[in-house]
Amino acid sequence: MWPVMVLLRTYAPYVTLPVAAVIGFVGYNIEKYFRSPPPNRPSVEDQRNERLLKEMVEGDKATPPPLSEKTFVPKTIFEKNVSPSLAKDE
Repeated sequence: MWPVMVLLRTYAPYVTLPVAAVIGFVGYNIEKYFRSPPPNRPSVEDQRNERLLKEMVEGDKATPPPLSEKTFVPKTIFEKNVSPSLAKDE
């Protein structure tokens, strides 16, 4: 019995790797056979293009203010990064 245990201990890496590879290969193919294909969803790029087209067709409902007003430019440096709770409504 001892020579068999020594033999298994010595050659364990050479035996377990091929056995694990065969089990993995068989399991992979069985799973591939029984798995249903994933549903076809449009890509993110297609969804974005559709959304942009829909926005263009609907028209300009919310037009931004003209650049000549410059409402986005702060009057002083202290108004640049103000939290909404501290912002003053003018």
